[in-house]
Amino acid sequence: MKTLLLGVLLILAVSLSSDAVVVREGEFSFQLDSVKRLLALMAKDIPANQSSRRAASSAVAVCDNPALPEEFQPLCQSKNARASFSRLARYSRRLGVCEICAFAACTGC
Repeated sequence: MKTLLLGVLLILAVSLSSDAVVVREGEFSFQLDSVKRLLALMAKDIPANQSSRRAASSAVAVCDNPALPEEFQPLCQSKNARASFSRLARYSRRLGVCEICAFAACTGC
């Protein structure tokens, strides 16, 4: 019985810690899973080999997308939204590093 309880607690701790990685962009903070969904939306509009400048220009289109996670709405309304989305698009190349918390913009491990 103690082993079962320990196993359940271990699984619970692992599942809670997996949501703890946060990506910071300026004054905003986003869950890593939300950033992944954002990047998937941006990837539909921008091929992977396109520049981050094109990613910034798609910020308006992404902000109008109803599938955009709600936590990005304040970023969409900020005056630096294009630059922020451009930087978030650059993070997409480093998400594997972000998941192991080796990237400076990611915290929470």
